[in-house]
Amino acid sequence: MKRNNRSFKDPAQTELFAVVWMPYQHPFRLCAGDVIRFDNRLCRVVRVNDCAAVIIMNRKFREFKTRFDKPVAFQPPPAMFRISPHSEVEILNCKRP
Repeated sequence: MKRNNRSFKDPAQTELFAVVWMPYQHPFRLCAGDVIRFDNRLCRVVRVNDCAAVIIMNRKFREFKTRFDKPVAFQPPPAMFRISPHSEVEILNCKRP
């Protein structure tokens, strides 16, 4: 079995190989634990990855009267939604070192 040892390199071109790696300490604008203002309400950033930041927002207390005039008040569970990790929202306290 005969092998062809062909070289496709141009002898006039020098070979250059380098890997430049500069890790970012905080590649996203939002970080987990940040408190932000969204729709004039306070929200907390639960987690952040490359495609979304998970936000949790408390809902308002609901107060109403039943048919028998008994007052009832309860707070619904918090709303969880996702926004971009690079969103231009107001960060109130930043949890960066």
